[in-house]
Amino acid sequence: MVSAAIFGCAGQTLSADERAFFADTDPWGFILFRRNCETVEQTRALCDELRDTVGRHAPILIDHEGGRVSRLSPHIVPKRPAMGLFDLLAQRTDLETAARAARLGGEILARDVLSVGCNVNCVPMVDVRQPDAHDIIGDRALGMTPDQVAVLGRAVADGTLAGGCLPVLKHIPGHGRALSDSHLELPRVSVGREDLDEIDFAPFRALNDLALGMTAHIVYDAIDPDRPATLSPPVLEVIRKDLGFDGLLMTDDLSMKALTGSYRDRAAHSLEAGCDLILHCNGDMDEMRDTANGLSALTSEAERRSDRALKMLINPGVYDVAAAEQEFASLTNGASLS
Repeated sequence: MVSAAIFGCAGQTLSADERAFFADTDPWGFILFRRNCETVEQTRALCDELRDTVGRHAPILIDHEGGRVSRLSPHIVPKRPAMGLFDLLAQRTDLETAARAARLGGEILARDVLSVGCNVNCVPMVDVRQPDAHDIIGDRALGMTPDQVAVLGRAVADGTLAGGCLPVLKHIPGHGRALSDSHLELPRVSVGREDLDEIDFAPFRALNDLALGMTAHIVYDAIDPDRPATLSPPVLEVIRKDLGFDGLLMTDDLSMKALTGSYRDRAAHSLEAGCDLILHCNGDMDEMRDTANGLSALTSEAERRSDRALKMLINPGVYDVAAAEQEFASLTNGASLS
């Protein structure tokens, strides 16, 4: 039975322990980071090796947003700009032009990802950036207004699908107000529910038809002052019912310092709260084994959501790289975040 997990691995090839662990746990998918990717050929071979352990063409994720969140080094694929470029373009020109550039940008990123063997790119990030928030979001954001973020996020998602990869809507239900980095500590958002609904939640509601999503490790005092969204049944209920998101919902990385307790408990409590999948990224074998103790098989609802998502993967066909790069350069017209 496929387990409700996405796991990372430690290096550029699999160890015997990793091969045995993945074969035994049969995770839904895998995720790669820069430590795993040295060349196109090596990364493709690693993807093949990962899929061989579970005997199927499992989804393989990567964070390739552009800018400072790019797990593919510039010697593997060209350096891509941060998503904030599309916000800048919207201010300098108009939203229609920015959306066309964002769609093309999403497709270019997807083609990069597909070239190394992955088929899920963890974009779009539709957190609405707020003044004075922590810069973990910063130039990754598509804007400071929910309507613009929704339009540009949709464009990035459409481009990602056209490029042959699945997009991941993140970080549900919104990371834009966080005053700290959830990689290092647990952020808390204390504004009222009305502000959350009108601003933070709005882009996620607008994109609730996307097939994959990722939770935020953030406490929302107005909904559940005791638990971060990933572990909170009330917040997960808001995501499913109020925001209407019926896609396959994964946690953000369980090894982030926003969460505490054993990995078994982190996994079990995430799934009990209503997440479909847990995500564990760092490749630490002891942590993964502990995580596995809290896992279960995909629920019937998760299987339905997974089937829907995987059916959206298309063969994108022949790709004119030069033409795409030329059109993107023309649309952005020298706009730069630097």
